[in-house]
Amino acid sequence: MTTNSAINSAIAGQTGIKQGLQLCKVCGNHSPYKTEMTHCPVCLSRISVRTKNSLQKTWAFLITAAIFIFPANLYPITYLLKNNIRYPDTIFSGILSLIESDMLMIAIIVFIASIVVPIFKIMALTFILLAIQYRWHFSHRKQLWIFNTVDWIGKWSILDLFVISIMVAVFDKGQLLSVYPGIAASSFTIVVLTTLFAANSFDTRLIWDAKK
Repeated sequence: MTTNSAINSAIAGQTGIKQGLQLCKVCGNHSPYKTEMTHCPVCLSRISVRTKNSLQKTWAFLITAAIFIFPANLYPITYLLKNNIRYPDTIFSGILSLIESDMLMIAIIVFIASIVVPIFKIMALTFILLAIQYRWHFSHRKQLWIFNTVDWIGKWSILDLFVISIMVAVFDKGQLLSVYPGIAASSFTIVVLTTLFAANSFDTRLIWDAKK
């Protein structure tokens, strides 16, 4: 009964803290803010008014991703060994090879998943964090939309390694061809994981706290 009255009395455009409410991020239930309340009364998940050290954790993961995005794109992601000769392939050279092999659609998928998506995620999250810290006059709803977009497309970032595995599987087995991962494969995996962790550690309620 208390929860229903809390929901009905919620005022749009004001933070939950100002209204004495807290939100469960699992089931979406609104509860009256009480310091002794540590679990949601509906789904029993742990709740808090704000995620502790959310900005610091997000920045840490984001900076790590920004560092590893360079070796992920500049160094070889695979080495093809044929007749005892090793042929390195970066992500970009692999895309060009796909285009030359008349696999344009796969090349587009690899380009979007490997280059566009990671860079977009890093830039978008950086923009949101700076907007919060420096209280930029930018629509909070648009910030939330950008974050939700980043959070959704981030789950498809691993698609590049999946496509590479498909490419290896369709190689002519009669050519005695061996494929080995390069340093860029590990770097790209780190970028994927750290951007996912950055989005997961970010508390979207901070966007509304920064509203003046």
